[in-house]
Parts: sequence; C-alpha cells; structure tokens
Amino acid sequence: MTTVKYWQAINRALHEEMARDDRVLVIGEDVADPGGPFGATKGLLEAFGPDRVRDTPISEAAIVGAALGAAMAGYRPVVEVMFLDFVTVAMDQVVNQAAKVSYMSAGNFAAPMVIRSICASGRRTGPQHSQNLEAWLAHVPGLKVVWGSTPADARGLLKAAIRDDGPVYVIESLVEWSTRGEVADEDEIVPIGVAAVRREGTDLTLVTWGGAAPRAARAVAQLEDVSVELIDLRTISPWDRETVLASVRRTGRLLVVHDAVVDFGVGAEIAATVATECFDELVAPVRRLGAPYAPAPFAPHLEAAYLPQPEDIVSAVLETIRTVRKAS
Repeated sequence: MTTVKYWQAINRALHEEMARDDRVLVIGEDVADPGGPFGATKGLLEAFGPDRVRDTPISEAAIVGAALGAAMAGYRPVVEVMFLDFVTVAMDQVVNQAAKVSYMSAGNFAAPMVIRSICASGRRTGPQHSQNLEAWLAHVPGLKVVWGSTPADARGLLKAAIRDDGPVYVIESLVEWSTRGEVADEDEIVPIGVAAVRREGTDLTLVTWGGAAPRAARAVAQLEDVSVELIDLRTISPWDRETVLASVRRTGRLLVVHDAVVDFGVGAEIAATVATECFDELVAPVRRLGAPYAPAPFAPHLEAAYLPQPEDIVSAVLETIRTVRKAS
C-alpha cells in the first residue's frame, strides 16, 4: 500500500490504464502541456505523446462529441469536462448520443468512453461551479455514474470505468483533492455497482456518497450510544440496491445524506425503493438530508449552512432514532 493524495490516485489510474491499453486516449482543456487544470493529467503528455494526450478548444460539446467518435472507432477515450456544471453544454452528446448509440445501432456500435468532471461543492466556487448534478446523469438509461470519496476508490473506479464497454461518467470531489489515503500497489479495480460498507451498525443505516461521505463518516464517529451502519454508495447508477436493502432490513431505519438538493434527487430514488421493499421492516420513516432547493451560495458561511455538516447529520441520526413509525 502507498499513501497518496486524491488527485494523485486519479493521475496514477490514468498512467496505469494508458500503459496497459494503447487504445486509451486523454482529451480535454489543458490536459496536455499544463497537466490538467488541477494536476490530474500531469506527466501523461511526456509519457504517451501528443497523439494520445490532446488539448482541445474550449467547447465541451466538441470534446465529448470527438470522444464519442473515437470510441465508436475502437478507442477508449477519457474526456475531462473540467467542472460538473459544464456538462450542461454537452448534454446532447452525453444524453442523446453516447448513452444511446448501442441501443440505436442494435449493438453494432459501442461507446467505451469516460467523462471525468470535478464537483467543486464545498470549495466556495459559487452557483455555476458547485452544483451536484448526479441525479441528471443517473436518470439517463445507458449511462453509468460513479463517484469515489477516497483516493483508493477514485483510482479503482476510474480504472473500472476505462475498462467498461459503455459510457461512464466519473465524478470527482475537489474538496477531497488533497486528502491522503492508502492505495494498493497492485492493479486494484473497484467494481462498478458495488457499495462500500464503511462501518457496520445495528440501529440505523446511513447511505451517502461523493463529497458528503467524509462528513458523514466524521458525524458517525461522534456518536457513542448509537450504532450506525455507514454505506458509501460509490456507484450512483446502477446503485447497489442489495447492500442497502439488506442493511435496512437489519437496522429498520434509513437516513440518506447527500450534497445535492433534496428535491427530485438520487436520495428520493433510494428512499422510495427502501419504503417499497422494506416496508414491514421499517420502524421509523425514511429520512433524507441534503441541500435546500436553491442555488449553491458563494459566501463561506452560507455554503456551510447550505451543505449538510457533521452536526446536522448527527442531529438527523438522533431524530430518526427517536421517531417511531405510526401503525397503519
């Protein structure tokens, strides 16, 4: 095991996969000479040359479209769309083209491509750089969505995404960019669709992912008299229903914590599924904790109030434990 920073784990995954498979390309704004706007592609140009590592114009639609063409021609491109918010100007290429090319061609074409984006939520980057848009992407059939919250998961999920035979959207957390963690020295893949049980518990199941996961872990560590089972989803679509449902059947309670707005989100899908599949086992109503239905604020104190903090998560856990479902 080697201790590396979150961004270094991403860089390591790219180096390893490009060395393993010469079909892997990296394209995007400033990914070549500058080494990426946040350093994740540092050293790739020197190692693999300009044919495989290319800077592009500032046009997300063109970048994703070019990657789709390359994928259909047999390559495995990794696209960097700098901020998650910026995918909004490439949604036709992502939603109507890449996610549907296999279906529309009766399997004659595939799109083995990866789109990487940073979510800057928690870093005071304002309402156009801090959005958690994973629900948009997860709503699209044919598109997989993953989000690692640790260096090991960031590396392992990216490697799995590059090897996948369809389009995968990889979200990365800027707030964790310099966080250190252990990464295996060997070729370790984190399977897409498999959640991580970070902590076992018996009183309540807490499901989280992405930027909210480290705060949820800090919150759970503060609880002394409550046993919380902490699940880091890691893959948002397809999410690990079996692990979550099995946990809730043991604990009888569910709290979903995420940084995206609560309304119409991934948490709502998880809550609805659990309410349907585990109705008889639930001893308390399912609870969701996330951002309010408003743009992400820029001011530090407002952003701190906007995103679920460890103290908010602790309060939500205790309130869920105290609440008893009314008999039907």
